[in-house]
Amino acid sequence: MKFTEIEHWSHPQHTLKLVPAKEPYRCNGCKEVGFRPCYECEYKECNFHLHEECAALQPESSDYHPFLKNCDFKLVENVQGERYCDACGKDVLGFVYQCSHTKAHDLHPCCMKLQHTLNGGEVTLYLKEKLSSKSKCRKCGRKEILKDFKGWSYESNCGQHCYHVACVKDLILDNWKKDYIYGKNDVGQTSDTALQIMVPNKEDALEQSGGISKNGKKLNIYWRKAKIVLKIIISAIFGDPMGIIAAICFESLFSS
Repeated sequence: MKFTEIEHWSHPQHTLKLVPAKEPYRCNGCKEVGFRPCYECEYKECNFHLHEECAALQPESSDYHPFLKNCDFKLVENVQGERYCDACGKDVLGFVYQCSHTKAHDLHPCCMKLQHTLNGGEVTLYLKEKLSSKSKCRKCGRKEILKDFKGWSYESNCGQHCYHVACVKDLILDNWKKDYIYGKNDVGQTSDTALQIMVPNKEDALEQSGGISKNGKKLNIYWRKAKIVLKIIISAIFGDPMGIIAAICFESLFSS
């Protein structure tokens, strides 16, 4: 059940209301940028926002992730020292799930809740702790983000469409920063701009798809799938205003 108004321990002085995101915001819980609906303080001068995931957390919250089976995660409000998220590699600046091991693992609340399977109709994507042996990220061209950091990825069942969660985050955030500088704060516009940059043109798609004939139907199918895949991943990570279901519906538009 989703509540439209809540009181939260991290901002006890005022009521928080669930509102749609008309522009990107900084979550006061995990300190990550948000694009999806959030809980906002009723007093605008507070400029206080919480992701829905962060608003659901309690000081004693705990969780488990199948990628890190030996870890019991506890919510930490403020971590000590420099830490990064094991899923996306981004800095930990606020709320984080952390295990009790000497070499502790850290996960942003939103990364902890990443969906493991994304169904896009003709293509299914799976969240992977590391890419399969024959796959590389279509954005950075590597299997690992850094030498000692693999990073989680979404990989299609066919193995042709693979993207690091970190690479998708980087592109969306970079485009948001550019749009913000030029006064374009629309949430949907940010994801659409990133989509145009990340989706390969037909020449690149030809190379990525293994040399399929430029006039062949298979190339058009590959190109269309690439757009659907990215739209779905963006929706899963950031909460695109149109949502995952709407992303699938864009198939007919992209194919034209």
